[in-house]
Amino acid sequence: MIDARRHEDPVRRRIEALGTSMSLPTVARALGVLEGEHRSPRRGGTDDLLDVRAYEIGDEARQIDWKISARSGRTMVVQRERRSSSRVHLLLDGGREMTATCPSDERAYAVAANALCMFAALTLRRSDDVSLVLGDASRITRVPFHGGFAQFERRIDEAIDRRWTQPRNLGALLDYAIRLRDRHALVVLATSDATVGDDELRRIRRIAQTHPFVLIDVATVNPFAAEPVPGRRGVRVRNGANGRRVPAFLTCRALADEVATHRAYRVSALRQELSRSGARLIHADSSEAMFHDFVRLISLSRLGTPGARSHLRTDRADREVST
Repeated sequence: MIDARRHEDPVRRRIEALGTSMSLPTVARALGVLEGEHRSPRRGGTDDLLDVRAYEIGDEARQIDWKISARSGRTMVVQRERRSSSRVHLLLDGGREMTATCPSDERAYAVAANALCMFAALTLRRSDDVSLVLGDASRITRVPFHGGFAQFERRIDEAIDRRWTQPRNLGALLDYAIRLRDRHALVVLATSDATVGDDELRRIRRIAQTHPFVLIDVATVNPFAAEPVPGRRGVRVRNGANGRRVPAFLTCRALADEVATHRAYRVSALRQELSRSGARLIHADSSEAMFHDFVRLISLSRLGTPGARSHLRTDRADREVST
């Protein structure tokens, strides 16, 4: 059964409110920061005039039509056929690594699903198509979806209500994206503690040549921290693959700091590599932090600014966290 509390998740409700409250020009700019500007595959051409209205605070200066403004005596902006994708591909890592626990006491797959919901909310507000794909080492599954945001929520919740038994295979998901035929469509890949090696980076560079690409990286608990989940005393850490607990003598400040430093370096290096390829990284350790990072990107758009794998899992019944 799907956890009913997921439907009462306050972050989900804020995502829904964000998508419905934003104006279409703001939504277009928000996604445009991630997509870049490119030709639309929709019929009608990219230069068709759709609307003329008075300038409002938040509008981009490039939307101002100076000839129309001179004739009307006030600053006017024009809206033309939008330069955007007609489809957004949302790829979710289906490997058992996604059962890891985050410092927020959420499973990594739940945080990743909420992150994809943020993209879906704006994409559907813009009337674009959404494609949801789940992949692990055994298979790649395209989840059928038609409808609005509520339907998308149901489909992604059904998709993650599964047995997470297979290891991840980011290479297979990236190969799926490479084979996409609709050029310029936004591709979003959600995973946790991403171990992106040279092979994965080569694939990402290839995808970024024809598609805007965003990697969502969900951070999980530090297995050597004295309190892996803040506010939950006495939580034990164990390996999610074999069930073995992390020895108590390894729970020390020095090892926890070393892991934190290594992870921070990895994220910084990955962000730089993706930036060189024209791709983006969104990194957070909770749905709340993911939401705020996403809102920050939207705020930028309003201003016109464009190791070993772990299996960290929390079991509430025995108050254990596994790695």
